[in-house]
Amino acid sequence: MKDDFWFDFIIAVLATWRLTHLLTSEDGPANIFVRLRAGLGNGFFGSLVDCFYCLSLWIAAPIALYVSKSTLSWFFIWIALSGAACLLERLGQEPVIIQPLTKIQEGETNNAMLRTETSSNEQPVD
Repeated sequence: MKDDFWFDFIIAVLATWRLTHLLTSEDGPANIFVRLRAGLGNGFFGSLVDCFYCLSLWIAAPIALYVSKSTLSWFFIWIALSGAACLLERLGQEPVIIQPLTKIQEGETNNAMLRTETSSNEQPVD
């Protein structure tokens, strides 16, 4: 094949998504990635592995070198790889379902919405 750009790009997108997902969301063998995330704490790197979108930028940067032919193309391929990985991540998530509130009939109570006790500074209503 003369030009393998699209093949290389698709491989790079999949690799970016896989590595990012592995580091942010999976336990790994012997819980290695869980322990890695816990060991990173709450600092910069700990926050980085908590955010798929943030980490995908860092993962995509070196992978873009595999596809790019110049410095300028590297920048755009870097952003495109991260964006494509983010799209793949969103495709795999459960959709958000918004259900209408149920109408409470007269005389019924909705115990999930009512407080069962009062705080010390509130007076009960007679």
